[in-house]
Amino acid sequence: MARRIDVTGAGGVRLAAWDFADPPKPGRRNAPGVLLLHGLMGRASHWADTARWLGERHRALALDQRGHGRSDKPVDGPWDREAYVADAVAALEQLDLAPAVLIGHAMGALTAWQLAARRPDLVRAVVVCDMRASALGPASQREWEHWFGTWPLPFATLADVHKWFGEDDPWVERPHPSRGAFYAEVMAESADGWRPVFDPAQMLASRAAWAHHAHWDELAQVRCPTLVVRGLDGELGRAEAQEMVRVLPQGQYAEVADAAHLVHYDQPEAWRAAIEPFLEDLAPD
Repeated sequence: MARRIDVTGAGGVRLAAWDFADPPKPGRRNAPGVLLLHGLMGRASHWADTARWLGERHRALALDQRGHGRSDKPVDGPWDREAYVADAVAALEQLDLAPAVLIGHAMGALTAWQLAARRPDLVRAVVVCDMRASALGPASQREWEHWFGTWPLPFATLADVHKWFGEDDPWVERPHPSRGAFYAEVMAESADGWRPVFDPAQMLASRAAWAHHAHWDELAQVRCPTLVVRGLDGELGRAEAQEMVRVLPQGQYAEVADAAHLVHYDQPEAWRAAIEPFLEDLAPD
């Protein structure tokens, strides 16, 4: 059973953090902290499986970031990097997790390494899952804006969500059931059918930071141990991933076969096998 914990983020935005572990064991409050940060359009529940096995040795909590999941979606934002990082700092402090391991997917990974660069006192280590440090370029933003316009909203049923994102979406090269499941988890039933729990315009505004700007400088400022993980068919190429590891003062590399961008969702067991040794090797505080 998931337990919600409210967090007050930057500007008073109400954020929802989630504990997916079994009822706390004695001494768990003193276990090493982990904060799990989902990617763009994701939600904390995408980390449920990871959070449960982490809970055997850690106090692992997942955050619905602003504009996502059950957290607030302020009409006027802001949706810049400063707001996302400030929200994560607030979560670490209010949940009493620091110094924590930050595990982030895509946008959440960028938030994790920016926070580690700016507030090293709060971070023990970072896991970067399939996130590029290079700018994607303005054409990428235009492609995403067009893509949002192709969604056949509202979906009549959740089965239609699974099928469209797992098979019919023009961006899908071959059937991808886990992708369909991923997007079904970010839909909610409304009066006329199933719609996303997020506002696509807010997602585009959030995405602009890495579409238009590279983040190599901040990556180089991350002094704690950092594991860069990529899916072999993901968005982060091997050459860029290895360059990220080279730039990081304590960088390590791992890759997951038969995984696309949604590494932890596509291959949960292989994902665990990739990151668990890194977590076990971390020096105790």
